[in-house]
Amino acid sequence: MKIDSDILAENSIRSRSSWLHWVMRRKWFLIFVLAPTVVAAIYYGLIASDVYISESRFVVKSPDQKGSQLSSLANLVQTKSLSSGQDQANEVLDYVRSRNALVDLGKGYDVTQAFAPAEADFLSRYPGVFQNNTFESLYKFYGKKVSAELDTETSSVIIRVQAFSPEAAYRINARLLDLSEAMVNRLNARAQTRGISEAEVRVFEARKRVRDARVALAQYRNASELIDPVKQAGGALEISNSLVSERATLQAQLDQMVSMTPRNPAIPALRARVKALSSEIAEQEGRIVGDRNGIASKLSGYEALTVEQEFATENLNIASAALVQARADAVHQKFYLERIVDPNRPDEPLLPRRLWSVIVVAASALCLYFIGWMLVIGILEHAPED
Repeated sequence: MKIDSDILAENSIRSRSSWLHWVMRRKWFLIFVLAPTVVAAIYYGLIASDVYISESRFVVKSPDQKGSQLSSLANLVQTKSLSSGQDQANEVLDYVRSRNALVDLGKGYDVTQAFAPAEADFLSRYPGVFQNNTFESLYKFYGKKVSAELDTETSSVIIRVQAFSPEAAYRINARLLDLSEAMVNRLNARAQTRGISEAEVRVFEARKRVRDARVALAQYRNASELIDPVKQAGGALEISNSLVSERATLQAQLDQMVSMTPRNPAIPALRARVKALSSEIAEQEGRIVGDRNGIASKLSGYEALTVEQEFATENLNIASAALVQARADAVHQKFYLERIVDPNRPDEPLLPRRLWSVIVVAASALCLYFIGWMLVIGILEHAPED
């Protein structure tokens, strides 16, 4: 019996020794591959909390509108109210990912409590092991749990929210969708207000230009002592032409009388009338094309002021039409958010992918182990022999 006991003890020692030898030979594999895999299996299989995902989709659209009835010049004056729907969608994406969205979300819902329920595991919930209970930490956690991206094929915005309960995922997603719609409305209001304000500024400037042009024209009339140089020059020219016609008639009578009755006593009177008519004609022509005080010399300045007044009046009409159009556009919403997929209440958790996560950990650890093993073999092969 004693011999059998010794044999059993010896076999036990030998078995233990061989097992320790096997463990020592594979200790690095066990440390760097098997241990992380076991830890991952324990965490994802027994500890990791279920994560529910709520998804919603929407597009930013602009309703079809008829072309403006304004002239092409009025269209140039009118300001462009809003950009394309694609730009609006990008602005919504930036908003959902921003700190402002988190602040607005917290006004109507306790985001911290949604991300830090008691039933969530200590590694997944907020704040994490190495995080502080600050707004910046909450924002980083929010960025991990809320994603917003643009589907380039359909031009739709996709919002996905991860939470530890179906209700929390749904409520956060629905709240973000409401906030996005409110933001589109604010952008509309801001752009429309800017369009009306710019149109009103253009109308004000056009009115000032018309007023200045009329004042300048009135001052020129007072300075030149002319109401309408064009009409006045036409009247003077008409008088001059009638006088020239009358002088020609009298001159013909005078020539006939001189040739037929040179001693006629009426000849001096006719000559005096012809001379007076010539003087009157010279005076009328002097009013029109005389020195710098003549109507012709003042006509260019008057015409320049008249053209400026006409242009200013036309510009005022165009600016007023653009203002009317801007106010009409403000009545209708330029862009609107159309929901394609409303936020869903998930009925089963989609994360974590427990088996897949364990496989990924095992594969990653195995790859790192083989890389390290090859590096060690390479170093030993090239090491100098003692």
